Order: sequence, then C-alpha cells, then structure tokens
Amino acid sequence: MKILYINSLYSPLIEGGAEISLKLIVEGMKSLGHEVAVLSLMPENGLKKEMVDGVTVYRAGLQNSYWPYSKAKKNKLSRLSWHYQDQSNESMAKVVNDILTTEKPDVVSCHNLAGWSASVWNPIHQAGIPIVQVLHDLYLLCPNSNMFKNEQTCETQCFSCKLLRSNHAEKSKKVSAVVGISNSILQRFISFGYFQIASKNIIYNTRTISDPPAKEARKEKQSIRFGYLGTLSKVKGLDWLIRQFQKLDFDASLSIAGKGDKVYENQLKELAKDSNIEFVGYINSTEFLAEIDVLVVPSLWEEPLGMVAIEALANHVPVIANKRGGLQETVKDGINGLYCYDSQPDSLSAAMRLLYENPEQYNQFSQAARASVASILDADRMIGEYESVLKQALDKPKFETSE
Repeated sequence: MKILYINSLYSPLIEGGAEISLKLIVEGMKSLGHEVAVLSLMPENGLKKEMVDGVTVYRAGLQNSYWPYSKAKKNKLSRLSWHYQDQSNESMAKVVNDILTTEKPDVVSCHNLAGWSASVWNPIHQAGIPIVQVLHDLYLLCPNSNMFKNEQTCETQCFSCKLLRSNHAEKSKKVSAVVGISNSILQRFISFGYFQIASKNIIYNTRTISDPPAKEARKEKQSIRFGYLGTLSKVKGLDWLIRQFQKLDFDASLSIAGKGDKVYENQLKELAKDSNIEFVGYINSTEFLAEIDVLVVPSLWEEPLGMVAIEALANHVPVIANKRGGLQETVKDGINGLYCYDSQPDSLSAAMRLLYENPEQYNQFSQAARASVASILDADRMIGEYESVLKQALDKPKFETSE
C-alpha cells in the first residue's frame, strides 16, 4: 500500500501532539513495509523535497497572507482575512493535485488541515483515491480549532464559525473513513452532521513512555505537591486552578510548567503572588512528573484526548481533570484520579483536599495509574489499528463515496 500523509507541519517543525503522533504513525507504517510520503507546509515559497529519518517529505509554501506559526501578533482584520482564504484554499488544492500526480498513492491520510483547507479533499476524491481523515482538533468546525470563546466552551457554532465552515459538513462526504483520537472528538463532529458516509473509527494516540519507579506511599498529613504541565493559556483553566489552590488551608505546593503569551504569563504570576506557587517554564516532562504527587488538568475546552494526562498516569501520577472532552476516556473518577467541574468551581479545591486527606485512596490511584493506560501506550496497537482502517478504506466500493 502506498500512503500519502497530509498535515500542516512535519518534523522537525513541531507545534504540538499531532506532529509527534503523525511521525510515529508514518514511521510505523513504513516499518510494516508500506510505502509512505508526507506533504506538509513551510513558510517559504515553492516546493521542497527532502528525506526525514528515511521518509520522503514534501514541504509546500503556504499560499495565504502570512505564516500562522510565527510569534508575531496579527490584528483581528488580518486574522479574519487569513481564515477567509483558508476556508477554501484552491491554491493549496492545486499543490495536492500535483503531488498526487507525482506520487500516485493508493490512499491519502489527512490530519491537521490548517493552511491546506478542506479543499484538498477535492483533487483526492476526483482522482478516485480514498481519503482517511484523522481528527486531532476542532479545526474543521472552528477556525480557532478549539470552539472556545469569551472564556467558555462553545456548545454550538458561533456566527463566524458557521460562516467560515458553512459547507464543510457537505464537503466531508468525500471522506471514506474518519478517525477520532477519542470518542469525544468523533461524536462532536457527528453531532454537527459531518462524515455521514465515512466509516467511523476511534484510535487513541500513544507515546513511548518508560516505566519509572512507583511513587512512595503517602502518609497522613504529608505535604502534597500539585502540578500543571502544558501551554499557559486561558483555555487551559489556569486562572481557575490558581484561585482554587489559594483556597487550600493545608500543606501543599503548586508547580506550573510550560510557557505561553508573555502578557498572560505575567497576569498569572501576579494572580499567584504570595502563594506557594512556582512557575518553572519549560521542563522535561518525565523529570517534572517525578517531582509532583498529583497532576491537575483543568482544561475549559473540550480536549480532544489530553495526552498530558496519559503521560502522568504512565508515570504513576494520579490526575485531577475537568470532566470535559477526551479527558473522560483516560482519567477515571475513583480509579486513577478524580473529576472536577468548571460549572462547580469549588469542586477542584475539594478534589485536591480529598487526595491530601485520604492518603490510602491516593496510593490506590497511584498503583492503578500505569495499568489503566497500558493499552494506550502500546505503539503496535496504534499502528495496527491505522493499518486496518487504511486497508478498509482502500477496499471500500467506489460507489459508496459522494460526488
């Protein structure tokens, strides 16, 4: 089977978990004997072909008003103009058509399409090549990819999302198979009428995480170390976390690892002033998880999966998670951690208190953590599941696709 993968970025250009997972998938499929190639974006004009760890990678110049992965701030009008062009970028669809002619793949696996736009489905479909779309985020529903606005999760599409994604559900009928990295994200798209003809699949992302020593058993009234690991942004619920931590009246500390917009970082640091809260910046995740007792994931948006929670559990660290999105599929309340609810703000400090006051329960969570995500950590499982979906898409009768 010859597979072409399309994603916004590819190694060594990495913005998040999607790029890390894609590299594992591509190299895994190559190791099974399949022929693979990757098509991604670059800020420069033109088309470049190179080899990355034995994989053929094409990088195409993004034909839009600016490169969205730079740190430079753009005003609202510039962003709107970029997203308007990105709703249906025919220039990028032409690039895909040229690569199809060159590579002649049997099947195309699309991942994050920001910059490419859903228009890239057109030339693939017209060539009679099956499309497997993998959902890592909410880009195909929301230009900002997160359906989060005015500091709260959007239950429905706002006006701009409806405008800029007005025909995407219809376009998605060109897709032969869809993969959600969690049931949560897959169901979100189905509820909006997407991928009506495609076969529906759930394949959890994985990471290679060695098994560290178990956590030492906690004792009564022992100081407890809470931690946050990830991007510092409003959608991650950090204001909520800091305010709830400040309500605690027992021996506890909070370490916040990661970086974000400088202005927002400074606001958080001002909010955390005079509290036992430390901002540690970028840090090796394994080292960080070895230094904390509990990871808190207070995300306010619908996390597609929440790989940071999986990583914590793999390191024997119980997790307190806001009961939203894919986090519910890995963090199990009363088994490997506890839920909190942004609709009930004090539920977060209550969960923190419960783990402090009940060391036996904490120890049970810690002992169960690694086993609870063992199947997700199996890379062979993930690669095998993707191979199966691709083969099924290839065997799907052509009349089942939509014109």
